[in-house]
Amino acid sequence: MIFHHIGAYLILLKSVFKRPEKGRIYWKETMLTMTDIGIGSLGLIVIISTFIGAVMTMQIAFQMVSDLIPNSIIGSINRDSNILELGPTISGLVLMGKIGSSISSQIGSMRVTEQIDALEIMGINAPGYLILPKILAGVTMIPMLVIIAIVCALVGGLLGGSLSGAVTPADYILGIQDNFNGFTVTVALVKAVVFGFIITSVSAYKGYKVKGGALEVGQASTEAVVVGCITILAADYVITALML
Repeated sequence: MIFHHIGAYLILLKSVFKRPEKGRIYWKETMLTMTDIGIGSLGLIVIISTFIGAVMTMQIAFQMVSDLIPNSIIGSINRDSNILELGPTISGLVLMGKIGSSISSQIGSMRVTEQIDALEIMGINAPGYLILPKILAGVTMIPMLVIIAIVCALVGGLLGGSLSGAVTPADYILGIQDNFNGFTVTVALVKAVVFGFIITSVSAYKGYKVKGGALEVGQASTEAVVVGCITILAADYVITALML
């Protein structure tokens, strides 16, 4: 069964990346989807990332109870943890739940109401028209959201450490600046691009292949989120193993 779904997924992607009939229509759809994904998810990402950064700072400070370890190390650990793992992965999982379920239910509703069949009858490449703009928007906007998530997590760590007294702002900022490796940002952006592709393509596949009625559309949305989250975690492991 899993190989059947992998094959159907790859065949669908082949149809998605065919030459578009009218690039102007695809461009308009891509811009609208970028707005939905980027602006629509910004508030959620900011809130979650800020609190994660604050909690991480307090937890690191709780474990670093030694006079031999400088307090600035709290900022360094929080920085690397958020850039390499928490920023991209937590954002990817959250966006899979928000964006993935929305894309799956939207395309699934078009399938069960025969709107996709109407597009195919008119000679339009339905997979390309419906899915390609979403993939392009995902791989463009999700890396931007991940960058915002990382910045908010670092700011949240500063606020959380200062308010709780776990670390002074000067020590925290010193830790963020100390021994910074820019390659970690590259790893985070690679993860974000891959996660953006997974979120949009997997959820679109689940919605496009749905059969039945409204009940099956809901089930497809749930399956899209579950499969997408598992795929994101597997891709996270593979990228980390290859790049670090």
